[in-house]
Amino acid sequence: MGGTDVTDGWDWRRGGETPAGPPGAGTPPAGSPTTPGAGNVPIVPPGAVPPVGPSSSWPAPGTYGPAGAPQWPAHGTYGPAGASPWPAAGTYGPAGASPWPAPGTSGSVGASPSWPAPGTSGTVGASPWWSDALADPWRDPAAPTAVVVPGVVATGTEPEAVTDPDAPGRPTLRHLLLIPVLTALLAGTLGGALGYAFAVRGGAGEAVLGGAPAEAPALAQRKPESLAGVAERVLPSVVTVRVSSLGGTSEGSGFIATADGHVITNDHVVAGGTGKASVVFNDGSTAPATIVGQDPESDIAVIKVSRPGLRAVEFGDSDALAVGDPVLAMGSPLSLANTVTAGIVSALDRTMQAGEPGGPVRYYAAIQTDAAVNHGNSGGPLVDGAGRVVGVNSTIKSLVAEGQEAGNIGLAFAIPINQAKRVTQDIIGTGKARRTVIGARVDGPTGALGGGLRLAQVEPSGPAAGAGLKVGDVILKINGRPMTEPTDLTALVRKYAPGSVVTVEFRRGSDRQNTSVTLAADAK
Repeated sequence: MGGTDVTDGWDWRRGGETPAGPPGAGTPPAGSPTTPGAGNVPIVPPGAVPPVGPSSSWPAPGTYGPAGAPQWPAHGTYGPAGASPWPAAGTYGPAGASPWPAPGTSGSVGASPSWPAPGTSGTVGASPWWSDALADPWRDPAAPTAVVVPGVVATGTEPEAVTDPDAPGRPTLRHLLLIPVLTALLAGTLGGALGYAFAVRGGAGEAVLGGAPAEAPALAQRKPESLAGVAERVLPSVVTVRVSSLGGTSEGSGFIATADGHVITNDHVVAGGTGKASVVFNDGSTAPATIVGQDPESDIAVIKVSRPGLRAVEFGDSDALAVGDPVLAMGSPLSLANTVTAGIVSALDRTMQAGEPGGPVRYYAAIQTDAAVNHGNSGGPLVDGAGRVVGVNSTIKSLVAEGQEAGNIGLAFAIPINQAKRVTQDIIGTGKARRTVIGARVDGPTGALGGGLRLAQVEPSGPAAGAGLKVGDVILKINGRPMTEPTDLTALVRKYAPGSVVTVEFRRGSDRQNTSVTLAADAK
């Protein structure tokens, strides 16, 4: 008889089967009958070694374990004798309760697949019994250690392809882009590190001031027509003039008029000198100079320096100037060589009468400018926006008291270059300059309505008499310039060269008339 009592854990099998069970399952309970049932074989606990025969022999029939061990309960009983009826052969549970599965079957008679044949293990038919769980404490020790359930492969379906993640594949676009990026980063890092190392080694490891360089604005590009371009072009022709005198050294400015070394300056710069002079050039070099000639009344003097490679200035037309034109004043104010100041033409034909007490009186119709001019600028050039010399800086106006040194207040005056050129040519050619005259003299303002200057004297053979002017006539305008001060007539006349024809507007009685006067040079 074979089967398993799932209630008490005892396993009874037919002789010849391999006993199995949980540890201690082969030990009968206390008080069990000592006579085993017929045909019953005791179960050897796991790890127990039978005392009789070889290591694999079973104990003697009717005994369990070593000799003298408790005997099995009587057939048909469980526990102590008479304790409970043992299920009859072929039944399970109380007598007659239910049919015991027939040998070779499981469950109800004929209800389930066959029971494993005695002495065998595994599945007979559809389902396994002993090998459904490797951890089953009742597992047959002789059963396989692995349960292999054959899979069902569906026909007509291709198995899904398996890709080895470690296998090399084709590079993607991301990989291709990543390579140059990493290369550039490494190159930049290496370059920066090397640059920093070289900078530190060279002593340039300090903080860098300022931002990244940018394109300079148009005004900072120093175009030839810009003020900076003009100054750069003219300054090499500007010099500092020094003249020795009994009282010390007089210093002023000048500019190169000819390539062979003639320099124009003011008469009051060289006046009183001993004849010894020197010139300091733009580059700081010096050379001796000699005084060629001078004209005190026009305040123009010419000196000569011997030096090859001199660059002469370019002359402009002072008669073409207009009020508001930009101008630059250059020279050595207060002994500050190569100084450039900027301004505009403030007025034209500003008649001037200047001179030191006891000295000659100078007359000229000056160019007024607001460019900063100070002591030492005298004789330097006044340059227009094209870099052409249009005047010679000569004098300034100041509010200081008598005896005090004057400074710039924005009122400076220059001799028109047309007049200065003419005087210079006369001095270079003859050693002295001609003086332009009209042949008449005025008393002063008439005070009458409409202004004007009354003629006090007219030379019989002079230019005024030749034009029909008479004593008592009132000169109103010369070439459209109103006459208001006695200085005006002399200064305006000397502006023009001898032989020039000017228009004179005058009043005789109540009549207003015009006449043309051809100016002449002074006889002396």
